[in-house]
Amino acid sequence: MAVCLASAVAAARIAATAFTLTWMHTVERIPWQEDWRVEADRLVLETVRLKGSGAGMEPAPEARLVDGWYVWHPRDDTRTQIVLRRADTAMAGDWSLCTEPEGCRSLAELVGGADPVRLLPCP
Repeated sequence: MAVCLASAVAAARIAATAFTLTWMHTVERIPWQEDWRVEADRLVLETVRLKGSGAGMEPAPEARLVDGWYVWHPRDDTRTQIVLRRADTAMAGDWSLCTEPEGCRSLAELVGGADPVRLLPCP
């Protein structure tokens, strides 16, 4: 199994059954992380970590503070794809996709300046 990144101008295949998406909230400048698992033809959100709270990014009611991060495990959050939008501004930063053992790579490294980018399971 793998996760595929697809856009109108670029594509990439990452051989991984699990990955973490990371980004910085553009207004609050607070890091956000999500752990995902590839399961057959869907993506399953397993864990969310948020370094703080603010405009449009409140932790879930079941979140617990662990080492400075709000952490929670969403129930039944499965998707056939994730659509990531990207802004052409330094303030927005970029999404990073992290896998083992490759580590973290920005979407720019993986698919250039493409927008939007879809993440989906691939064989």
